[in-house]
Formats: sequence, C-alpha cells, structure tokens
Amino acid sequence: MPDVLDATPYDALLLLSFGGPEGPDDVVPFLENVTRGRGIPKERLKEVGQHYFLFGGVSPINGQNRALLDALRKDFAEHGLDLPVYWGNRNWAPYLTDTLREMVADGRRRILVLATSAYASYSGCRQYRENLADSLAALEAEGLEPPRIDKLRHYFNHPGFLQPMIDGVLASLADLPEDVRAGAHLAFTTHSIPTAAADTSGPVAVHGEGGAYVEQHLDVAQLIADAVRERTGVDHPWRLVYQSRSGAPQIPWLEPDICDHLEELHGSGVPAVVMAPIGFVSDHMEVRYDLDTEATAKAEELGLPVRRSATVGADPRFAAAVRDLIVERAAAERGQEIAPCALGALGASHDVCPAGCCPARAPRPAAAGADSPYA
Repeated sequence: MPDVLDATPYDALLLLSFGGPEGPDDVVPFLENVTRGRGIPKERLKEVGQHYFLFGGVSPINGQNRALLDALRKDFAEHGLDLPVYWGNRNWAPYLTDTLREMVADGRRRILVLATSAYASYSGCRQYRENLADSLAALEAEGLEPPRIDKLRHYFNHPGFLQPMIDGVLASLADLPEDVRAGAHLAFTTHSIPTAAADTSGPVAVHGEGGAYVEQHLDVAQLIADAVRERTGVDHPWRLVYQSRSGAPQIPWLEPDICDHLEELHGSGVPAVVMAPIGFVSDHMEVRYDLDTEATAKAEELGLPVRRSATVGADPRFAAAVRDLIVERAAAERGQEIAPCALGALGASHDVCPAGCCPARAPRPAAAGADSPYA
C-alpha cells in the first residue's frame, strides 16, 4: 500500500449487513422482513423465532456490526484514511434506504460498500446488490439524485480475513484435552444453500458443480489447514461441511450437515473435532445457535469433544484488510496499478460483478455491477 492513503474518488464507506432483532418484540417483524413475499404464516414465524427467544430476542449481529464500525473508524483514523463509515441493513434498523438517504443528505456521491459476506453467492452478493438497486430507486422516486455505488471485492482469501481464523483454530486445538488433540479433525462450516444456487455462483465461467461458492470455501479451508500444519507439525484431517439449512425438504441443498458429520466422525472413531465457521464474518445467530447450541448438544450426546473456533468479527487485522481493499479499489478507479493482496490458488476476486454472476431465479435490477442501471 502507498504511504499516503487516498480513497479518491470515494467519499464514504457503507457497511452493508443482514440485520437482526434487538428485543423480543422485534423478532416476528424482523422475520416478516426476511421472508416477505413467501407467504409464511405468522404462527410459523413465531416457531422459527424460538432461536432468537433463547437469547432474549436479541440477535448478536447488530452489536457485532457496531464493534466492527468502531474498529474500522479507529483503524482509518490511525492510518490517515479520511473516509467516513456508515451502516445500513437489509432487514432491520438501520435500514439501507434510510442510511443511503442520510448519505445523500451529507453530500456523499461516490460510495464503496463492504458487505458482511466474504464469498460469492446469490444471498451473499447479488441479493445485496439488488437491495442497493431497490434503495437507489426509492431515493430517485423521492426526487433525490442517486449516488454512484461500487462494492468491494470478495475478501475470503485476504490475509486479514484468514489470519484471525487460523489463530482461532489453533486456539481451539490447544483448548482440547491433550490426549485427543493430535487426532482432532477440522470441520470447516459455512451456510448451506440450494445446490442450484451454488452451481451458478460466481461469474459464468466458473458455473458448474458447486460454482465459486464451494470453490472459494475449499480454498480457504485448505489455506487454514496448511497453516495449522505448519504451526503445529500435525496434519489434521478436514472437510467442508454445512449448517443452517432452511427451505423445502425436496429441494437439494449442500451437504453434509455439521450434525450428520459429527455423527459420522464419532462412528469412525475420531477422538475430537474443531468446528471452524469460515463462512461467517461474526458470531451471529447462526453461529451461536446452530453451532454453539445445536451442534454442541449433538457432540455432547455422542460423547465427542468439540470446540468452536472464533470468527473474524472486529479483529484489527480484518479492519486493516478493509482499509487495504479500499485503497486498492480507489487506486484502480484512478487508473493506477496496485498489486491486489490475496492468498491461495484463486487469486484476487473481480472488482466488478459481471453480467450473469450469481443470478437470481427471477431477474431483478442490481446495483454495483456490470449490469447496474446506476453505473
């Protein structure tokens, strides 16, 4: 990175996330936002909401995003990057449209977006781009001039994202009883998605079995496993597995599920497991419930020692990675060449999502891509 950190032509960063309820009364309205258009009865949403009620009706994601905002602002100030940071959510306050309206009122015209999803997929990238297009259309309908928005590239293989996860796996291994530590397996987990969505994730050129979604996760898992071997001298067997499946049972989703995987490992005599949620940026509800509650209970039932490693969260190295990505993208926009920072076999991801990347079942406008109506 250059000595002088220049974000030109950008004048703001938008942290774009999923959102979550912040009290019991918020749970069902939040789930109505998440499932809008699917015709799911309120009684069913109350059943689904039990996961949140176990935690007082509060999702940890909003608090974690506040911590990340603080980390980003602290890092930018310490390194002389003059770029204000805003926060907007897809499904709960602060809502994306409200935040963009505030940014326009503040005079922001060129906005970079950091999504709290590191990988290519419809729900992790394209859907956020559709949300941006919807919000820009709403501002336009109000008579406001929409700002120009670009999205930071996928950061799954940036060292600042990988190193905290490597340290988390090492800490979890060290926390296992010594007599089972060397034989522990690593279960790298991510959100299951329909196989059809996985197969069409990423640019058209990589569509196929698993698409970019599976390919990127496998690359990250290999990088972490290799780093653990180098640090410990032990080659721990590993597998990419999935969690948090939802939707109709007749639709194929990525497998195996983490709980099924734990049963399989126990049946084959594996003495311990470290669950590493590499598909998630922070310890939000799907980590706290699906791994810390459900999968951990399954392991206890089996008598299988397990540990769950930490996600990246607001680690200062991740904040530094975001700064790195901003300066890299800004330089590219100014026509300057700068070597992108990425580890592993896949290299740096594309800056601009091409047409056909992570397509929706029903085509909708999406901002911040080659097919954006707001270029």
